[in-house]
Amino acid sequence: LDLGAYFKSLGEDFDLNVLQHGISDAYTGKKALMTAEEAAAVQQKFAARQQEKQIKKTVAMVKKNRDAADKFLAENKKKEGVKVTKSGLQYKVMKEGKGKKPAVSDTVKVHYKGTLLNGKEFDSSYKRNEPAVFKVGQVISGWQEALQLMHVGSTYELYLPPDLAYGDRGAPPVIEPGSMLIFQVELLDIPAPEKKVSDVKDAKEKVKKKEKQKRKLEGC
Repeated sequence: LDLGAYFKSLGEDFDLNVLQHGISDAYTGKKALMTAEEAAAVQQKFAARQQEKQIKKTVAMVKKNRDAADKFLAENKKKEGVKVTKSGLQYKVMKEGKGKKPAVSDTVKVHYKGTLLNGKEFDSSYKRNEPAVFKVGQVISGWQEALQLMHVGSTYELYLPPDLAYGDRGAPPVIEPGSMLIFQVELLDIPAPEKKVSDVKDAKEKVKKKEKQKRKLEGC
C-alpha cells in the first residue's frame, strides 16, 4: 500500500505491468529486460523530470505566499499603532519596558509565539513553559532588528516580510517558501555573559600581583 501510494504521489504515468515485472525480476534474480546502463539512463531522466516538477511547484508556492504577504502588509501598516522600519519590518508595541536594549552581540532571554499568516501557531516557548535563550546575532534578520528596538520588559508583535524571515527557502515542512511570519515577543532579560574559567584565573592572578606590589611598597 505504501509503495503504491508513493508511486502515485510522484505524478508519473507508470506502466504498472512493466513496473511489477521489473520488481519481480529483481527480486527473483531473473535476467532484466534492460541493461544496467539503460536502467541508469531511465533513472536520470526520471530524476530530471521530478526536479523540474519540484522547481515549478516551489516557484508557484513562493509567488502565492509572497502575494499574500504583500497584501497583508499593505493593509497592516495602515492600522493604528503599527510602525514600519526602513527594512520593511512592521511591529506593534504591546507593552513598553523600561530596561536596557540589547546589542547584536548580546544574549537575550525571551518568551515568544510564532504564527503563520493563516493564524496557525507553529512554535511557542510559552507552551514549553521555558523561555528561549540565544544571541541576538544568531537569529533571523527580522528578529535581530526588532530585538535591538526593545527594552527589557517589552512585548512587541512583529510582522516579518519573507525576506526578514526564512525567505524563499522557508523552513519545511512547517514554514513554506516565501512565507511571512507573525511573532509575539516578550524580552525578559539580557543575561550577563558567563565568565570563562581562564578569565577568572587571570583576574585572581591580577589581584595577587597587585597585593604583592602593595606589600613591597609598604615595606619600603
